[in-house]
Amino acid sequence: MTEETISSIHPPLPPTTEDDRFAWLRLLRSRRVGITTFYRLLAEHGTAQNALVALPEVARNAGVDGYEICPAGVIAAEIKAAKAARARLLCLGDADYPQMLTDLSDAPPMLWAVGDLSLLHKPTVALVGARNASSLGTRMARALAQDLGAQGHVVASGLARGIDTAAHISALKTGTVAVMAGGVDVIYPAENTTLAQDIRATGLLVSEQPMGMVPKANHFPRRNRIISGLAQAVVIVEAAAKSGSLITARDALDQGREVLAVPGHPFDARAAGSNMLIRDGAILVRNAEDVMAALPATAPPAQPAQPDLLEDLPPPPPERRSLEQTAALHQKILSQLGPSPIAEDQLIRDLAAPAGDVAPALVDLELDGKIKRHAGGLLSADQ
Repeated sequence: MTEETISSIHPPLPPTTEDDRFAWLRLLRSRRVGITTFYRLLAEHGTAQNALVALPEVARNAGVDGYEICPAGVIAAEIKAAKAARARLLCLGDADYPQMLTDLSDAPPMLWAVGDLSLLHKPTVALVGARNASSLGTRMARALAQDLGAQGHVVASGLARGIDTAAHISALKTGTVAVMAGGVDVIYPAENTTLAQDIRATGLLVSEQPMGMVPKANHFPRRNRIISGLAQAVVIVEAAAKSGSLITARDALDQGREVLAVPGHPFDARAAGSNMLIRDGAILVRNAEDVMAALPATAPPAQPAQPDLLEDLPPPPPERRSLEQTAALHQKILSQLGPSPIAEDQLIRDLAAPAGDVAPALVDLELDGKIKRHAGGLLSADQ
């Protein structure tokens, strides 16, 4: 029962009854049944019910004694939790299952989804990047998400801190899909609980994991292939040399999606991965028009660009984390600064903090040698 890599999958017929859907879930949730084994068992035995009957013998032939399939009570509890969360089960082959995922060799057999399912059938661009994003990075993510949304594209991302959060917030009004590493009813990170509720109201939350599953480290790379799979193109806004965003970029390349990247300062480690992608052939992104120009010809035509978008964007919503402790404010300021200088007033707007609180903190950081002042009221991290 070891997993094999296969180049193509003939999609099985979707389950047509509640019993069939129950059996699909039970088969996929059974021990040692991954995606490849799931599809192979369906192909060999015709239905999930038949595969479940045969599974103990298949396991025994593979040297696994005492094998037991997933208990029916576990699946009943998952379905009950899904109803409580108003989640819909989308099976491969269903009308609501996203068409963009069907050509993946490791397409998830099932997805739980909460929200507006129509977003799965609209042209989509994925925006991903660093969790410890810089001020310039988050501004760029907001600009791209807002402009792409205005031109009819859904924005997909992973609900992580930093770039993902900025992209989701700016795309709330035009459509955003959050692909989650854990259960669709488990919000991670917890600080994005309110954002997830907003997405649930106007966008879509999706996950291939069981309801109630707390995300584990190995779930995130698997999640990333769905983010890229849903999209026509993946834009990396900021990414370190070793990061989950680069995993998403590799998935996109394997899936035949366009890969684009926003360039960053050579001295900023948060841009090292993005710059590497551009060096290796990714399309350089300056604005949403660059993204639109790279999309397949079947994408809807671009609308007139929004003028001066970066300058016209409103400041981001205030952070919910406390700024009362000086150490916390110092750390927040440093997380916003990189080698590229930015204006002090822009930093204050990005922090959404009173100028009277920020100014003394900047003096402290300057005296400590952690930030540098430049002519014209500009600031940068002192690296």
